[in-house]
Amino acid sequence: MIDWTQMNQSLYEGNAPLVKQMTEQALAEGFPPETVLEEGLIASMSVVGEDFKYNRLYVPQVLVAARAMKAGMAVLKPLLSGKEGQREVGALMMGTVKGDLHDIGKNLVCMMAEGAGLRVIDLGVDVSLDVFKAKAREHKPQIVGMSALLTTTMPYMKKVIDAFAEEDDLQHIKMAVGGAPVSVMYADEVGADGYAADASTAVEIFLKLIEEAKQPASPL
Repeated sequence: MIDWTQMNQSLYEGNAPLVKQMTEQALAEGFPPETVLEEGLIASMSVVGEDFKYNRLYVPQVLVAARAMKAGMAVLKPLLSGKEGQREVGALMMGTVKGDLHDIGKNLVCMMAEGAGLRVIDLGVDVSLDVFKAKAREHKPQIVGMSALLTTTMPYMKKVIDAFAEEDDLQHIKMAVGGAPVSVMYADEVGADGYAADASTAVEIFLKLIEEAKQPASPL
């Protein structure tokens, strides 16, 4: 019989082969893929996120745990694909802005967000405004997250935010920013809906923004 506690601990410790094996075992025992996802993977990644937030874990450990989760997700994804709309919390599109090639922080945020049940569309690095707009229209995310590690690329965030605000079919999308040189003050200045200083906080912000996006618009 599958031991969820052992599976959670294996993911927490980053034991990808064992997480994959236990995911397959749980399915073979007849557990629905949604249950395996919630009890075996997301439950543990929630603890990882909490411990990272309070400095009980550090980036290398989180990355290893996230890779273990991906090993389990690789088994589950084909079984969940037909039910994706039912189970996903929401959709997040992430990219490092044009002129910036840094991606470690963005990758960590993407993995943590996926661990929280979000569908993540990762656009990579050096992402132009045209790509942000085209992919937003294609994937229809509730949130667009932008990352920058260089102060010289930070102004591009405002360019994207302003452009989305001018498009009738994009202005409803929540815009979030982050990265080492970015501050909450800068996020306010450029008109972002959300700002996060680290990956675990980012997931909290994303979930909050998705809830806001689901609320009916206030009457004028």
